[in-house]
Amino acid sequence: MKKFIISEYLILALMAALSCLAANAQQPAVKKVRSAATSLLDGKGLFQEYCAVCHGKDAKGAGPAADALKQHPSDLTQISRRNNGKFPDVRIFAILKGEQPVTAHGNADMPTWGKTFSDMNVNLNVGQGRMHALVMYLEEIQAK
Repeated sequence: MKKFIISEYLILALMAALSCLAANAQQPAVKKVRSAATSLLDGKGLFQEYCAVCHGKDAKGAGPAADALKQHPSDLTQISRRNNGKFPDVRIFAILKGEQPVTAHGNADMPTWGKTFSDMNVNLNVGQGRMHALVMYLEEIQAK
């Protein structure tokens, strides 16, 4: 008799788990986790580690988490084109630092990496250097 009761509960638990999985499959969600510390200092490596999940490895806005966001991530290879052919490095740096809000990011769905990068090292210049490397990488990948 116990085997029947256990298997009945097991079947009910499996059915509940499957229905939860089906519900989650229909509604993608971004799981927010704390960023891991990195020793990376190059812009491309930092981009791949921290930005590509939303913006895609090619920076065109099609990362694996893109569909779960309220607004689709922008194509970062078109920043210069959207700014009359000039890359706005000071503005991009301010966005990364969290000093300039971006309407598309809503209530900070996009992490601002200034504080995150600065918190990874007691030397605040390392965080600044990482943001600078990201800005330089973004300028480098602009579509010609």
